[in-house]
Amino acid sequence: MKNLFLTGCLAMLMFSCSKKENTPVDAASPEGTSMNEPAKSNLSGDKIIETLDCSGCHAVNERMIGPSYQEIADKYSEKDAEMLASKIIEGGSGVWGGVPMSPHPQVSKEDAKKMVQYILSLKK
Repeated sequence: MKNLFLTGCLAMLMFSCSKKENTPVDAASPEGTSMNEPAKSNLSGDKIIETLDCSGCHAVNERMIGPSYQEIADKYSEKDAEMLASKIIEGGSGVWGGVPMSPHPQVSKEDAKKMVQYILSLKK
């Protein structure tokens, strides 16, 4: 059990060290964002997820370090969308086990909501 926990922590560390989201945004970028404000994208929720480190802990139909997107969709509804978007940005712990979800402060509230809408669309 201890080895499984250590393996999970090591995997999370490896993926968090290879995040794409820490790439600085130039103030003169086409998105018009400065390095001090979250980048807003024109991407769909699933595409935003692909640009982040989410796949290090989550998969669509398979529990990994964190719950699958399907499990999240089955547990929550549209009324929880605001809370889930905040969890993406602020991180969280305790709901799905002992391994905390790292915060993603660089994700705008609008993009976090798109990600949540995609995840909730997987509801059975």
